[in-house]
Amino acid sequence: MVTVSLTGASKEDAATVFSVLRTAVPTDRPSDPVPQEQTEDHPAVWTAQFEPAQHRVPTGPPPPLEGSPTATLQGDHVAVDQLCEVLSAAFAVHKRGTASGDQEQEVDLQLRTKRQ
Repeated sequence: MVTVSLTGASKEDAATVFSVLRTAVPTDRPSDPVPQEQTEDHPAVWTAQFEPAQHRVPTGPPPPLEGSPTATLQGDHVAVDQLCEVLSAAFAVHKRGTASGDQEQEVDLQLRTKRQ
């Protein structure tokens, strides 16, 4: 299981990133939810969990992002690596940092629209 948290993302960018991940691996969310924004003036963190027992790398044109959200992936080493591969296939990814433990790792990625 990998927890994916997005910060610095509009609800549209969060929906785009989660849609890409949902096409590649199972998630704890229904396939068509639109992230809901809070009405208060607080930074939003969009979160979903994915179980990448099997995954497929997305094909086709990369989806555009409005901004450059940060994705934090936490979970099993192999599963986090698989989701990083999926995100790298769809977006331009800059690895901002990692932290590893015995059983889990955390990876921070900056996502941008991939230029063709």
